[in-house]
Amino acid sequence: MMFSSQGSSRNHCSLLAVLSAGKVSDTKQKQPVSGDQPRYPFPELASSGRLEVQLLNNPSIDEFRHVIESSEPNIVYLQGEQNADSEEIGSLVLGGVDLSTPEALCELFGSTLPATVYLEVPNGDNLAEALHSKGVPYVIYWKNTFSPYAACHFRQALLSVIQSSCSHTWDAFQLAYASFRLYCVRNNNSVSSNIQKQSVKPGPCLLGEPPKIDVSQPEVDMQEEESSPENLTAVKIYDDDVTMRFLVCGLPCVSDAFLLGSLEDGLNALLSIEIRGSKLHNRASAPPPPLQAGTFSRGVVTMRCDFSTCSSTHISLLVSGSAQTCFIDQILENHIKNELIEKSQLVRAQSSSEESKSLPSEPRRSSSIACGASVFEVCMKVPTWASQVLRQLAPDVSYRSLVMLGIASIQGLSVASFEKDDAERLLFFCKNLGKDPSLGSSIIARTPSWLVPPPPSRKRSESCKDTKPLNCTVLEGVNGIARPKTNVAAMRPIPHTHRHKMLPFSGFSETERYNVDQGKVSLPVVPVKQPAPVTHRKALSSSYQAQQILSLNPLPLKKHGCGRAPIHACSEEEFLRDVMQFLILRGHTRLVPQGGLPEFPDAILNAKRLDLFNLYREVVSRGGFHVGNGINWKGQVFSKMRNHTLTNRMTGVGNTLKRHYETYLLEYELAHDDVDGECCLLCHSSAAGDWVNCGVCGEWAHFGCDRRQGLGAFKDYAKTDGLEYVCPHCSISNLKKKPKPVNGY
Repeated sequence: MMFSSQGSSRNHCSLLAVLSAGKVSDTKQKQPVSGDQPRYPFPELASSGRLEVQLLNNPSIDEFRHVIESSEPNIVYLQGEQNADSEEIGSLVLGGVDLSTPEALCELFGSTLPATVYLEVPNGDNLAEALHSKGVPYVIYWKNTFSPYAACHFRQALLSVIQSSCSHTWDAFQLAYASFRLYCVRNNNSVSSNIQKQSVKPGPCLLGEPPKIDVSQPEVDMQEEESSPENLTAVKIYDDDVTMRFLVCGLPCVSDAFLLGSLEDGLNALLSIEIRGSKLHNRASAPPPPLQAGTFSRGVVTMRCDFSTCSSTHISLLVSGSAQTCFIDQILENHIKNELIEKSQLVRAQSSSEESKSLPSEPRRSSSIACGASVFEVCMKVPTWASQVLRQLAPDVSYRSLVMLGIASIQGLSVASFEKDDAERLLFFCKNLGKDPSLGSSIIARTPSWLVPPPPSRKRSESCKDTKPLNCTVLEGVNGIARPKTNVAAMRPIPHTHRHKMLPFSGFSETERYNVDQGKVSLPVVPVKQPAPVTHRKALSSSYQAQQILSLNPLPLKKHGCGRAPIHACSEEEFLRDVMQFLILRGHTRLVPQGGLPEFPDAILNAKRLDLFNLYREVVSRGGFHVGNGINWKGQVFSKMRNHTLTNRMTGVGNTLKRHYETYLLEYELAHDDVDGECCLLCHSSAAGDWVNCGVCGEWAHFGCDRRQGLGAFKDYAKTDGLEYVCPHCSISNLKKKPKPVNGY
């Protein structure tokens, strides 16, 4: 269950904290303040961020029932008593009544049950089972005895996650437990001394079912369901992994498997929280990723999806899937969430071979990173979108989840919410790690990598001999040999670029496809040649277009089944009414204004309401939207719309029309048979390209397929007031029909 309060804003979560007779806060006054013993600043239980805290100190049973019935909190936190002479948390006692038995604890709750109960009492497995059987969905409990420091650290981590973002109980617990493992379990001194004698796993536990994401498909016809392959119901996300460097608060040491595993689990839980609460805001068709277009089967589309995560960070994902999945916002959103959370491990630590390449170092301290506390460096591999999320969360002063994982810096960007008390609490658990002599070999004391200058290069020094140094001073060199100071300006690296020229991809040949299936990709080597003449470049363009032949309707979609007349005989009112009904049927109610047909569409272009009717007719008469840039949107489409004026000076009108068409009409086009089957009269294909329309016969042709001499550039014919294109057939016919001269005239 998502933490959201009932009866108030959905962005807030209510917590009822019930303390027994002995309070942890009393320990603050009794802590030693000597130099040998580090100080542990216990945090206050107070409202912060989206967390609203109501505190009850040793209430009676009736008082507790009255408060829980009236406030209906999302979380109930029950803290056991603590004696002044004990370092462990005791059983739960309220108003002098011992609630250590399952029957007594269940009688404490009436008909109003919270979404989550946190039992901070030792050996609470039986109590948790009783509460879960009573109907509490999630119960957090401890199986063993524990110290107040360990309990405070886990509680602070759990509440920090809740106050930072609208999270699910399961994900919030996973992040808090990863923080507990990272600092408490890794340092045996922080937990109770009796844990080593017990066989149970130390730390808190969660009783409840993990959340699931609904990825069920909408109802479709039986014929479509039988004809559609099952692998098209899911989506595939195309994203690369990047290496990110984190500075973690603690003593510098060699990263072991336990440390890296705890950080992995914590960051995975953090990203799961962001994705589980994310929202799809926009989607648009996009070209497939390079070198993978040939592997797509019929019916697969690619979309560029813009998301805002739970904490209002923004990411963009390139996904592919069936048209039935990608054209329904909610289904597409759920599939992407399921693909990111359930089917992949988001964060992975670098392998031991990769870590051996760069030995750990002691990073320099900075007041802007962990308030000047000691930190160590850890490298992780994360998806590109995850790196964008983490970099956007780091400067947020209200986001506390990164702090509880000890992360003080991300790729050189400091975490703004890190405070001095946070550093003291985290370093408190590292006191034995620094005192243990057996770990002395793990402490690295050398200059960090970013402070080590590059090794001297003999080639670079020789290349600088002929350069006259500025403000040259004589220094004492090796073996007493004086040499001039190196001129820094002369040692600037030669600028270069890593961008490679992209060539059109036309799929694999039979031999190459076999190699791909066997796991071997052998791409042909492109030799370097001199620039080809214009006619040769046109021939190459024509050959690529001929290889990329597309069907007239490459995106299969369930037909609308409306009784609208054909588009050439349909009236504008009938067309707009049918488009509105189609959008409502597909779930795009946000595109239909409340005023109905008189206000549809609400998009304005050139100070006039968007002319969807003529926009649709002109596009489908030219082969449909999949022709792409082959349609001259400004010269051929915009000029036929009511939004066009003779004094029009709009710029970028072509991209604007394509965006409006994708929003309102693309799915409508795919669900209707209105597209004319135009093909090039020269190459006889309907491939996308530089389409031009003959002004005499009205036929279409690829401008690159016309190899006649003396033709201008494509832009000369594509613009509104440009040249009129005449195809080769009409040119020959006009030449034959030209009257012969009489008497030399």
